[in-house]
Amino acid sequence: MYWALADCWTIVRRDLLHLVRQPSIVAWQLGFPIVSVLLFVYVFGSAMDVGTADYKTYALPGMFTMTMAFGFMNTAMAVAVDKERGVTDRFRSMPMAPSAVVTGRGVSDVLHAALDLLVLAVIALAVGWRPQGGAPAALGAFALLLLLRFALIWVGVFIGLLVPNQEAAGNLFALAFPFGMVSSVFTPPSMMPDWLGAVAMWNPVSSTADAVRGLFGSPVSAGGSWIEQNAAPMAVLWPLAITAVFLPLAVRRFQRLSG
Repeated sequence: MYWALADCWTIVRRDLLHLVRQPSIVAWQLGFPIVSVLLFVYVFGSAMDVGTADYKTYALPGMFTMTMAFGFMNTAMAVAVDKERGVTDRFRSMPMAPSAVVTGRGVSDVLHAALDLLVLAVIALAVGWRPQGGAPAALGAFALLLLLRFALIWVGVFIGLLVPNQEAAGNLFALAFPFGMVSSVFTPPSMMPDWLGAVAMWNPVSSTADAVRGLFGSPVSAGGSWIEQNAAPMAVLWPLAITAVFLPLAVRRFQRLSG
Protein backbone atom coordinates (compact mmCIF):
# COMPACT_ATOMS: atom_id res chain seq x y z
CA MET A 1 0.00 0.00 0.00
CA TYR A 2 2.84 2.38 0.86
CA TRP A 3 4.55 1.90 -2.50
CA ALA A 4 1.25 2.12 -4.35
CA LEU A 5 0.62 5.53 -2.77
CA ALA A 6 4.23 6.68 -3.22
CA ASP A 7 4.31 5.66 -6.88
CA CYS A 8 0.92 7.26 -7.44
CA TRP A 9 2.25 10.54 -6.06
CA THR A 10 5.28 10.28 -8.34
CA ILE A 11 2.99 10.06 -11.37
CA VAL A 12 0.89 12.95 -10.07
CA ARG A 13 4.00 15.13 -9.73
CA ARG A 14 5.12 14.16 -13.21
CA ASP A 15 1.74 15.08 -14.76
CA LEU A 16 1.55 18.40 -12.91
CA LEU A 17 5.12 19.31 -13.92
CA HIS A 18 4.17 18.68 -17.55
CA LEU A 19 1.34 21.18 -17.21
CA VAL A 20 3.65 23.79 -15.68
CA ARG A 21 6.22 23.32 -18.45
CA GLN A 22 3.65 23.40 -21.24
CA PRO A 23 1.71 26.65 -20.65
CA SER A 24 0.06 26.46 -24.06
CA ILE A 25 -1.87 23.36 -22.98
CA VAL A 26 -2.97 25.04 -19.76
CA ALA A 27 -4.00 28.16 -21.69
CA TRP A 28 -6.16 26.10 -24.08
CA GLN A 29 -7.79 24.01 -21.38
CA LEU A 30 -8.60 27.08 -19.29
CA GLY A 31 -9.34 29.35 -22.25
CA PHE A 32 -12.06 27.15 -23.72
CA PRO A 33 -14.41 27.34 -20.70
CA ILE A 34 -13.74 31.06 -20.29
CA VAL A 35 -14.62 31.79 -23.92
CA SER A 36 -17.67 29.52 -23.60
CA VAL A 37 -18.94 31.44 -20.57
CA LEU A 38 -18.56 34.78 -22.33
CA LEU A 39 -20.13 33.40 -25.51
CA PHE A 40 -23.24 31.94 -23.92
CA VAL A 41 -23.77 34.77 -21.45
CA TYR A 42 -23.23 37.76 -23.74
CA VAL A 43 -23.76 36.45 -27.29
CA PHE A 44 -26.50 33.83 -26.95
CA GLY A 45 -27.87 34.80 -23.55
CA SER A 46 -30.10 37.61 -24.79
CA ALA A 47 -31.82 35.24 -27.22
CA MET A 48 -32.38 32.42 -24.72
CA ASP A 49 -35.63 32.08 -22.78
CA VAL A 50 -35.80 29.30 -20.20
CA GLY A 51 -38.51 30.89 -18.08
CA THR A 52 -36.16 32.79 -15.75
CA ALA A 53 -35.42 36.49 -15.50
CA ASP A 54 -31.67 36.09 -16.01
CA TYR A 55 -30.34 33.38 -18.30
CA LYS A 56 -26.85 33.38 -16.78
CA THR A 57 -28.21 32.14 -13.43
CA TYR A 58 -29.41 29.07 -15.32
CA ALA A 59 -26.54 28.68 -17.78
CA LEU A 60 -23.47 29.14 -15.57
CA PRO A 61 -24.04 26.11 -13.31
CA GLY A 62 -24.62 24.16 -16.51
CA MET A 63 -21.35 25.53 -17.89
CA PHE A 64 -19.52 24.28 -14.80
CA THR A 65 -21.02 20.85 -15.42
CA MET A 66 -20.21 20.82 -19.13
CA THR A 67 -16.57 21.68 -18.42
CA MET A 68 -16.30 18.73 -16.06
CA ALA A 69 -18.01 16.46 -18.60
CA PHE A 70 -15.78 17.50 -21.51
CA GLY A 71 -12.67 16.99 -19.39
CA PHE A 72 -12.47 13.29 -20.21
CA MET A 73 -11.22 14.26 -23.68
CA ASN A 74 -8.11 15.83 -22.14
CA THR A 75 -7.55 12.67 -20.12
CA ALA A 76 -7.90 10.42 -23.15
CA MET A 77 -5.53 12.59 -25.18
CA ALA A 78 -2.84 12.61 -22.47
CA VAL A 79 -3.07 8.83 -22.01
CA ALA A 80 -2.95 8.24 -25.77
CA VAL A 81 0.13 10.48 -26.14
CA ASP A 82 1.97 8.62 -23.37
CA LYS A 83 1.08 5.29 -24.92
CA GLU A 84 2.10 6.29 -28.43
CA ARG A 85 5.46 7.73 -27.28
CA GLY A 86 6.33 4.60 -25.33
CA VAL A 87 6.12 6.29 -21.92
CA THR A 88 3.46 3.87 -20.72
CA ASP A 89 5.59 0.87 -21.72
CA ARG A 90 8.55 2.30 -19.82
CA PHE A 91 6.38 2.69 -16.75
CA ARG A 92 5.26 -0.93 -17.06
CA SER A 93 8.88 -2.09 -17.20
CA MET A 94 9.81 -0.28 -13.98
CA PRO A 95 9.62 -1.74 -10.46
CA MET A 96 6.54 0.27 -9.51
CA ALA A 97 2.99 -0.43 -8.43
CA PRO A 98 0.94 -1.42 -11.52
CA SER A 99 -1.96 0.72 -10.34
CA ALA A 100 0.12 3.90 -10.00
CA VAL A 101 -0.07 4.94 -13.66
CA VAL A 102 -3.85 4.81 -13.70
CA THR A 103 -4.50 6.20 -10.21
CA GLY A 104 -1.84 8.89 -10.63
CA ARG A 105 -3.56 10.11 -13.76
CA GLY A 106 -6.86 10.18 -11.88
CA VAL A 107 -5.52 12.25 -8.98
CA SER A 108 -3.69 14.75 -11.21
CA ASP A 109 -6.77 15.22 -13.38
CA VAL A 110 -8.95 15.91 -10.35
CA LEU A 111 -6.47 18.56 -9.20
CA HIS A 112 -6.52 20.08 -12.68
CA ALA A 113 -10.33 19.99 -12.69
CA ALA A 114 -10.36 21.86 -9.36
CA LEU A 115 -8.23 24.57 -11.01
CA ASP A 116 -10.66 24.72 -13.94
CA LEU A 117 -13.57 25.20 -11.53
CA LEU A 118 -11.73 27.92 -9.65
CA VAL A 119 -11.08 29.86 -12.86
CA LEU A 120 -14.69 29.37 -14.01
CA ALA A 121 -16.05 30.51 -10.64
CA VAL A 122 -13.94 33.68 -10.78
CA ILE A 123 -15.16 34.45 -14.32
CA ALA A 124 -18.77 33.73 -13.31
CA LEU A 125 -18.52 36.09 -10.35
CA ALA A 126 -16.99 38.72 -12.63
CA VAL A 127 -20.00 38.59 -14.99
CA GLY A 128 -22.46 38.98 -12.13
CA TRP A 129 -23.38 35.43 -11.14
CA ARG A 130 -23.81 34.79 -7.43
CA PRO A 131 -24.59 31.51 -5.62
CA GLN A 132 -27.70 31.97 -3.49
CA GLY A 133 -27.67 28.76 -1.47
CA GLY A 134 -24.96 29.65 1.04
CA ALA A 135 -21.35 28.55 1.41
CA PRO A 136 -21.97 24.93 2.55
CA ALA A 137 -24.36 24.33 -0.35
CA ALA A 138 -21.90 25.87 -2.81
CA LEU A 139 -19.13 23.59 -1.54
CA GLY A 140 -21.48 20.63 -1.96
CA ALA A 141 -22.16 21.72 -5.55
CA PHE A 142 -18.46 21.87 -6.35
CA ALA A 143 -18.01 18.45 -4.74
CA LEU A 144 -20.68 17.00 -7.06
CA LEU A 145 -18.95 18.59 -10.05
CA LEU A 146 -15.61 17.04 -9.08
CA LEU A 147 -17.32 13.70 -8.47
CA LEU A 148 -18.62 13.72 -12.05
CA ARG A 149 -15.16 14.64 -13.34
CA PHE A 150 -13.58 11.88 -11.24
CA ALA A 151 -15.95 9.30 -12.70
CA LEU A 152 -15.35 10.41 -16.29
CA ILE A 153 -11.58 10.28 -15.79
CA TRP A 154 -11.78 6.50 -15.98
CA VAL A 155 -13.75 6.74 -19.21
CA GLY A 156 -10.97 8.91 -20.58
CA VAL A 157 -8.21 6.57 -19.36
CA PHE A 158 -9.95 3.54 -20.85
CA ILE A 159 -10.54 5.23 -24.20
CA GLY A 160 -7.00 6.64 -24.25
CA LEU A 161 -5.60 3.13 -23.78
CA LEU A 162 -8.03 1.74 -26.35
CA VAL A 163 -7.49 4.11 -29.29
CA PRO A 164 -4.48 3.43 -31.56
CA ASN A 165 -2.95 6.94 -31.48
CA GLN A 166 -3.40 10.54 -30.37
CA GLU A 167 -5.09 11.53 -33.64
CA ALA A 168 -7.87 9.07 -32.89
CA ALA A 169 -8.12 10.46 -29.37
CA GLY A 170 -8.47 13.94 -30.84
CA ASN A 171 -11.56 12.81 -32.71
CA LEU A 172 -13.33 12.15 -29.42
CA PHE A 173 -14.92 15.58 -29.59
CA ALA A 174 -17.53 14.04 -31.88
CA LEU A 175 -18.44 11.74 -28.97
CA ALA A 176 -18.15 14.31 -26.20
CA PHE A 177 -20.14 17.08 -27.90
CA PRO A 178 -23.56 15.34 -27.91
CA PHE A 179 -22.84 13.86 -24.47
CA GLY A 180 -22.45 17.35 -23.03
CA MET A 181 -24.93 19.26 -25.16
CA VAL A 182 -27.91 16.88 -25.24
CA SER A 183 -28.64 17.62 -21.59
CA SER A 184 -30.10 20.31 -19.37
CA VAL A 185 -26.84 22.29 -19.47
CA PHE A 186 -28.19 25.13 -21.62
CA THR A 187 -31.93 24.48 -21.92
CA PRO A 188 -34.55 22.44 -20.01
CA PRO A 189 -35.39 19.05 -21.55
CA SER A 190 -39.07 20.04 -21.45
CA MET A 191 -38.35 22.55 -24.23
CA MET A 192 -36.91 19.85 -26.51
CA PRO A 193 -38.79 17.38 -28.72
CA ASP A 194 -40.18 14.55 -26.60
CA TRP A 195 -37.69 11.89 -27.73
CA LEU A 196 -34.70 14.22 -27.37
CA GLY A 197 -35.94 15.50 -24.03
CA ALA A 198 -36.13 11.93 -22.71
CA VAL A 199 -32.51 11.34 -23.74
CA ALA A 200 -31.46 14.61 -22.10
CA MET A 201 -33.30 13.80 -18.87
CA TRP A 202 -31.43 10.52 -18.45
CA ASN A 203 -28.07 11.97 -19.33
CA PRO A 204 -25.81 11.89 -16.22
CA VAL A 205 -24.71 15.41 -17.08
CA SER A 206 -28.30 16.62 -16.62
CA SER A 207 -28.58 15.11 -13.14
CA THR A 208 -25.40 16.85 -12.01
CA ALA A 209 -26.38 20.14 -13.66
CA ASP A 210 -29.82 20.19 -12.00
CA ALA A 211 -28.45 19.13 -8.61
CA VAL A 212 -25.79 21.84 -8.80
CA ARG A 213 -28.40 24.46 -9.72
CA GLY A 214 -30.44 23.48 -6.70
CA LEU A 215 -27.44 23.83 -4.38
CA PHE A 216 -26.43 27.16 -5.92
CA GLY A 217 -30.00 28.44 -5.54
CA SER A 218 -30.34 28.86 -9.31
CA PRO A 219 -33.45 28.05 -11.37
CA VAL A 220 -33.79 24.28 -11.84
CA SER A 221 -35.12 22.67 -15.00
CA ALA A 222 -36.83 19.89 -13.06
CA GLY A 223 -40.03 18.64 -14.70
CA GLY A 224 -42.39 15.95 -13.58
CA SER A 225 -40.28 12.91 -14.46
CA TRP A 226 -38.76 10.72 -11.77
CA ILE A 227 -35.18 11.32 -12.93
CA GLU A 228 -35.59 15.10 -12.80
CA GLN A 229 -37.26 15.04 -9.39
CA ASN A 230 -34.37 12.99 -8.00
CA ALA A 231 -31.48 14.90 -9.55
CA ALA A 232 -29.49 15.19 -6.30
CA PRO A 233 -29.25 11.46 -5.48
CA MET A 234 -28.72 10.63 -9.15
CA ALA A 235 -25.85 13.13 -9.27
CA VAL A 236 -24.13 10.79 -6.82
CA LEU A 237 -25.34 7.44 -8.19
CA TRP A 238 -24.47 8.14 -11.84
CA PRO A 239 -20.77 8.87 -11.13
CA LEU A 240 -20.51 5.89 -8.78
CA ALA A 241 -21.97 3.62 -11.48
CA ILE A 242 -19.63 5.03 -14.15
CA THR A 243 -16.63 4.55 -11.86
CA ALA A 244 -17.67 1.00 -10.99
CA VAL A 245 -17.76 0.11 -14.69
CA PHE A 246 -14.83 2.01 -16.18
CA LEU A 247 -12.22 1.94 -13.39
CA PRO A 248 -11.84 -1.87 -13.58
CA LEU A 249 -11.93 -1.66 -17.39
CA ALA A 250 -9.15 0.95 -17.39
CA VAL A 251 -6.96 -1.08 -15.02
CA ARG A 252 -7.55 -4.27 -16.99
CA ARG A 253 -6.79 -2.55 -20.28
CA PHE A 254 -3.54 -1.18 -18.84
CA GLN A 255 -2.52 -4.63 -17.62
CA ARG A 256 -3.19 -6.15 -21.06
CA LEU A 257 -1.08 -3.68 -23.02
CA SER A 258 1.57 -5.42 -25.08
CA GLY A 259 5.12 -4.74 -23.97
